[in-house]
Amino acid sequence: MDADVIVVGAGLAGLVATAELVAAGRRVILLDQESADHLGGQAWWSFGGLFLVDSPEQRRMGIRDSLDLAWQDWLGSAGFDRLDEPDGQDLWALRWARAYVEWAAREKRAWLHERGVRFFPVVGWAERGDGTATGHGNSVPRFHITWGTGPGVVAAFEPVCRAAEADGRLTVLGRHRVTGLVTTGGSVTGVRGQRLAVDGVDRGMASTRSVVGEFELSAQAVVVTSGGIGANLDLVRRYWPERLGTPPEDLVVGVPAYVDGSMLPVVEEAGARLVNRDRMWHYTEGLANHSPVWPRHGIRILPGPSSLWLDATGRRLPAPYYPGFDTLGTLRHLRETGYDWSWFILTRTIIEKEFALSGSEQNPDLTGKSVRQVLGRVRPGAPAPVQRFLDDGEDFVQADTIEQLVARMNALVGSHLLDPDRVAELVRARDRELANDFGKDAQLAAIRAARAYRGDRLIRTAPPHRFLDPGHGPLIAVRLRVLTRKTLGGVQTDLDSRVLGADGTPVPGLYAAGEVAGFGGGGMHGYRSLEGTFLGGCIFSGRAAGRAAAAAVG
Repeated sequence: MDADVIVVGAGLAGLVATAELVAAGRRVILLDQESADHLGGQAWWSFGGLFLVDSPEQRRMGIRDSLDLAWQDWLGSAGFDRLDEPDGQDLWALRWARAYVEWAAREKRAWLHERGVRFFPVVGWAERGDGTATGHGNSVPRFHITWGTGPGVVAAFEPVCRAAEADGRLTVLGRHRVTGLVTTGGSVTGVRGQRLAVDGVDRGMASTRSVVGEFELSAQAVVVTSGGIGANLDLVRRYWPERLGTPPEDLVVGVPAYVDGSMLPVVEEAGARLVNRDRMWHYTEGLANHSPVWPRHGIRILPGPSSLWLDATGRRLPAPYYPGFDTLGTLRHLRETGYDWSWFILTRTIIEKEFALSGSEQNPDLTGKSVRQVLGRVRPGAPAPVQRFLDDGEDFVQADTIEQLVARMNALVGSHLLDPDRVAELVRARDRELANDFGKDAQLAAIRAARAYRGDRLIRTAPPHRFLDPGHGPLIAVRLRVLTRKTLGGVQTDLDSRVLGADGTPVPGLYAAGEVAGFGGGGMHGYRSLEGTFLGGCIFSGRAAGRAAAAAVG
């Protein structure tokens, strides 16, 4: 045997599984199709949000949370409805979901804290929901931003792996692309594949797929942690569900090119059952990156609740499809319009207070752990990354009047879909509702409710104001496109991350974790995410896989 265990994929789930394996004294080979210098995969590029329940950070912000409330929210969002089907696609997903929410309410924070993970003190309120107690969304803020963002999460596990590499317990092989699993006597006993040419491109950039040789490696078990399909637009469109309408022709991509789903047919050929492949998580607030790293590189706006959201024809989106409330509900609604874009209309005051951008590189203050720079977020002016998009982003236009703004919006997309009089009246109607501290406009009511939370009032939600008040100008419009991100289905696994076959029994020697496994069980999120659950899902399932594989080969 070349190792006790082979781990395929050096993203976050792979690093966590590897760290558990080497801590248990196992010899490990960690493979990735990208450079061995760039561990952490997609997680390195992330904002670093983690879902926690009843945390000290929540309590300090005056948030009362509980396991029961979080589980109510999870079930209302997941909508598990495939429990009684012949292949039970949601059977293990539901069990994983319960285990994960319990972990998030109990051990998760302390376990991460032991590994050096710290959190920004203001808890974010993502996916505020559909307006019902038992439906989709977070009843309270639960989005904990890691101090150091995505790289800060990766740093909790990469040093353990690098130390094991230095003392010979771990071999890290970059530019090794697995194309098949080796099976002996019904058990998975290794991997085979192609050695790719060394490519000195920077992290995240598309690298060459030139083949310079082949390899085959043997072990007692294989753990697959190869990620999702978000950069493979052919697969995204193939599995796009009818319930979300037709897939957009014009997509921006929120993940590097190596997030290609190439291991899914490999594990399926070895006997794995793939489930819930029509469940995916894509954002409606995508921007073209002014400085792209990977092909069609998109950035997501993490919006506060105040922007006026219009479809491509100028119709205001109905409740509850406000910024930051219901990602997939908004996506479904917009796909019914027949156009691939929509619009935010907002003011300078709103963009300064409410706009954040996804990604570690778009948040240098948090990523660099600079208290001084973070304090700049409460001072006047847009954060520097947001201002850069205002200056150089292709999706932004500004004007002093609503008529000028609409003309520039139409010019940006090369159409006359927007009627300036109709849009102007929408804005004026909204502004009239601000004559009182109460009214019938549901979005304004939601904004006022958001500001009852200390964190929103402090750094996330602007005071309600008239869009046409020049003191809050200029007016700003942002073209939004669909941005691909996450796979919510995948390889079905049991609670030990053992891969299950078509008959529901484990495939001997084969484990899967992270996004390739729908973050656990083939889809622990169900149809929708509460956010902050993707990195946590990688950690939780990677830990389970590493521990189970270590015990099995011990």
